[in-house]
Amino acid sequence: MMKLKVKTVKTFITAALSAVMLSASWQAPATVEAAANAVPTYEVKFLLNSDLVLNDDLTLRDQVKDIFHMEEPAARMLVEYFDTASLSLNDSGWNVRFRKKEDKKKYEMTYKKRYAVTNGNITAALDQANREGFSAADTNYEAEIDWGYSKQTLSFSNNKDESASTGLTLPSSKDALEMLVSSIPGKLDKTNAPGWGTAALKQAYAHGPVLVSKYSGTFEGLETAIELWPIVSADGNGTENIVEISFKTDQYQTAASGREQLLQLLESKGWLVPADSLKTNLVLERY
Repeated sequence: MMKLKVKTVKTFITAALSAVMLSASWQAPATVEAAANAVPTYEVKFLLNSDLVLNDDLTLRDQVKDIFHMEEPAARMLVEYFDTASLSLNDSGWNVRFRKKEDKKKYEMTYKKRYAVTNGNITAALDQANREGFSAADTNYEAEIDWGYSKQTLSFSNNKDESASTGLTLPSSKDALEMLVSSIPGKLDKTNAPGWGTAALKQAYAHGPVLVSKYSGTFEGLETAIELWPIVSADGNGTENIVEISFKTDQYQTAASGREQLLQLLESKGWLVPADSLKTNLVLERY
């Protein structure tokens, strides 16, 4: 009987001590807050009718230059995209661009991830991107809404560069690809599976280059650009001149109001092409 009582007391004491220790040291787990959505900037883009806004020598007509206060001469740059023959990077939402501006002493490499914006619901696109790791916490990427004639696209751009001399000279495709592979961001590399991005990029080749002319000006106080992209025609026997006007802003309301004003002006002049710009896809498909 005595042994049973001693055992019961020991059990009670052990339980009491455990309760005291728990009350002294136990803390509720800290609440882990999800990263906030990225805050995008906005780029409004429209296509222009090249026959109506360009002279025969492919310079801008005087009326266009006057309305948008365009500076001359146009800046020039060589642009090419890298993807596989089956466009596997593009199909996974990525564009990999290699660019050389004539007046800059660097090669510019951009890795861009795209998300479709459905019915103008930018928040839903940002939520989806956040779930995939593109949030305000990742400062390696710049978020932007490309706002065209009938659709919006959310993009996240990771920009890298390599030193170069001024002028319009690109390295060989092999050398450019080596630069792109060596600087590949982790999110691209881990798309679909670990190492997928590097493997895909190593199988890529240069689509292009395209010699782009860019005029700089203003519209309603906003810095505005007009770019001419002479892209190989669908039959491969000529050139299709893609002309795009755009402006950028940090604010949604500024983008919305400026877009409406620009749209009305272009329609009134008969310069607007009522379609969304697909110049990147054209370069990927035709080169």
